[in-house]
Amino acid sequence: MGQITIYLDTELEKKMRAYVKSTHISQSKWIANLIEEKISNEWPETVIQLAGAWKDLPTAEEIRQTEGTDIKREEI
Repeated sequence: MGQITIYLDTELEKKMRAYVKSTHISQSKWIANLIEEKISNEWPETVIQLAGAWKDLPTAEEIRQTEGTDIKREEI
């Protein structure tokens, strides 16, 4: 398992320590979880299971039908 050193300003460190203390996880585990969230390429299973869950949700085309006509864009 690799190790890494990070430098935090005093206020950020205080906030981090308070947060991990309240969640009862280690600082290393919390930081590792944040990194995993940022580099993950997959949706969580709970999000995938939501696909199609709202049968009465209007489509994008249906929503756009109620919008007015857009004005002409300015030339750049």
